[in-house]
Amino acid sequence: MPAFIRHPKDFWSGIVFLLFGLSAIVIGQDYEMGTAGRMGPAYFPSVLGGLLSLVGAASLIRSFFREGEPIGRLYWRELALVLVAVLLFGFLVRDAGLIPATLVLIMISSYAGQKFNLAKAIALAIGAALFAVGLFVKLLGLPMPMFGPWFGGA
Repeated sequence: MPAFIRHPKDFWSGIVFLLFGLSAIVIGQDYEMGTAGRMGPAYFPSVLGGLLSLVGAASLIRSFFREGEPIGRLYWRELALVLVAVLLFGFLVRDAGLIPATLVLIMISSYAGQKFNLAKAIALAIGAALFAVGLFVKLLGLPMPMFGPWFGGA
């Protein structure tokens, strides 16, 4: 890290916020903006991207003036496990159903933690699956199968 960057965490988080914010603004250019009273499809992403860019710029500027600790090592295994869990959830939710997909998501991502406990992970997975069914299927009425065609569901 160059010596003029005094807070590496703020620097890199500022860069990430700026990239996402500016990307939202650029992507929003393809849509109609509208006005504050009659918003078009580009209004919300552009405003949100602008605010995110401001936060990123503030964090980036602050990294040059405020002392901070260096960035620790990147936990590749844990990052990969959480990414795989989220991708599997996306693939499983339609054909396996919400309950099995949520169980797989929680079990795999729990394994990424340093203090993995199988009994606690199972309890959390069951609780999260019941909560997801209660919220999304029962309360909000979303057409998500609890158990998909792979398990004899709808």
